[in-house]
Amino acid sequence: MIHSPLQRLINLLKLDRKDISQVFFYAIFSGLISLSLPLGIQAIINLIQSGRVSVSWIVLVMIVIVGVALVGLLSLMQLRIMENLQQKIFVRSSFEFGYRLPKIKHEALYNQHLPELANRFFDTITIQKGASKLLIDFSTALLQITFGIILLSLYHPFFIFFGILLLLLLYGIFKFSYNAGLSTSLKESKYKYRVVSWLQEIGKNNFSFRKKNNFEFALSKNDKLVGQYLNYRESHFGIIKRQYIQLIIFKIIITAGLLFIGGYLVLNQKMNIGQFVAAEIVILLVINSVEKIIVGLETLYDVLTAVEKIGQITDLEMEETVSEESNICYNNITLEIDNIKFKFPDSNDYVLNAINLKIEQSEKVYLEGNNGSGKTTLLRILSGLLKPNIGSLFINDDTYRKIDLNQYRSQIGTIISGETPFEGTIHENITFNNPSVSQEDLKWAIESVKLGSFIKSLPKGLDTKIFPDGRQLSSSNAQKILLARSIINRPKVLFFEDATDKMDSKAAEEIIDFITSNENKWTLIVSSKNPYWKQKCTRKITMSEGKIIDDTKKI
Repeated sequence: MIHSPLQRLINLLKLDRKDISQVFFYAIFSGLISLSLPLGIQAIINLIQSGRVSVSWIVLVMIVIVGVALVGLLSLMQLRIMENLQQKIFVRSSFEFGYRLPKIKHEALYNQHLPELANRFFDTITIQKGASKLLIDFSTALLQITFGIILLSLYHPFFIFFGILLLLLLYGIFKFSYNAGLSTSLKESKYKYRVVSWLQEIGKNNFSFRKKNNFEFALSKNDKLVGQYLNYRESHFGIIKRQYIQLIIFKIIITAGLLFIGGYLVLNQKMNIGQFVAAEIVILLVINSVEKIIVGLETLYDVLTAVEKIGQITDLEMEETVSEESNICYNNITLEIDNIKFKFPDSNDYVLNAINLKIEQSEKVYLEGNNGSGKTTLLRILSGLLKPNIGSLFINDDTYRKIDLNQYRSQIGTIISGETPFEGTIHENITFNNPSVSQEDLKWAIESVKLGSFIKSLPKGLDTKIFPDGRQLSSSNAQKILLARSIINRPKVLFFEDATDKMDSKAAEEIIDFITSNENKWTLIVSSKNPYWKQKCTRKITMSEGKIIDDTKKI
């Protein structure tokens, strides 16, 4: 179900309803105390006017001072609660992103740039700061307006008209500018992220942009994106400016009207001077509260936009997994696909069309075909990364039990084209700090992919820190780390895309000899431009236009 930005914000705040209830409670108490102060001031002025300086006057002064102190103390308590709430929002959001990003369906990420989606985490900071401001300022302002109108109505029925006019103003400003303000805020945010994404591209490919012409292109594109951002930013500011102009006009009319009418009521002895001063204080408090709400609408737009941007990630469909109670452990794995068809979301043509295939345990399968033949898509369906639109993938002919992706992936090793080491130590990149990985398994994996001599040459060995994308590594050593990672758990099946294509031929052939050795009983399905894989594999599958046109087993 797709929710509006406002519904998303309400659902987010519901998670901390207890803390928010406390904020409202303190706001109500603070509002009552704030509005009792004018009554105290009114009584003090009346005592001064009568020329009596007594203990009562001193007590009233002390009560007003204590009231001011209490309001300050309640505000401090609100700040403490809001700090807790901000921390909860940050922690919850970080784990939400950390949990979802690896589990989003591959199809849902089609035409999406995953780093840009991850950047939306920074909208959490906007929600933290904005939600705090909205909950404290808006709750306090709304309560002061409500209590203020009630208090003013006790002085004279005219002030009831003032209250109705005030509520109509707030409703009108919100009614006629909310949708436009939210729309321009969302568009502004969209181009903000496009600017960030382009700057990331410049940083990622900084060497390419060092040439004069390329450098000028980078700045030209940045200028275009920034121009689009400023255009929508200016449109959004126009709405904020219009709201503020309406507020200024309202303040002028109300202030002038109240001064004239208040003076008239005093002159006609329908109000005394103490009541007049108290009423003016209340009116100023109410007008300032209205100003807080109007000015705070920009914060509201920012928060709603941030919630919507993050919500677009939580709306992406996640992979379905069987209950964690499932604990199937296959000794052998036979893969079978039955009449599968697959097409990408924005395509009318099937990339794979009516594919039937069965792969037995320990087979070494080489996929070949021209670009666009469907071999990469087939490999990704077999590995569980993609789900066919039509047809099914079976494991050991298990047609009655849904495949548990978590369990299946624990028994396979994969290298997907474009995959790189992540930021962390070499040890973390190979083992993911899995406590079940023994030192013997680690040494075996490292030596098997010819990575040992390189690690020994490093001062910190396995504890050497790798930069993002393995930037300080040679492409050959980066691939060897991925290979060691893929075999460290001694999987039943290996799925490789271009796993050795960045190595020199001698190193690649040594690793291919090991991977395809009869001593290793794993099943191998590999797609690669290196012809040595085809020479060493026991089965060759040739694809063309989404179909298998040849399937040959070596005798």
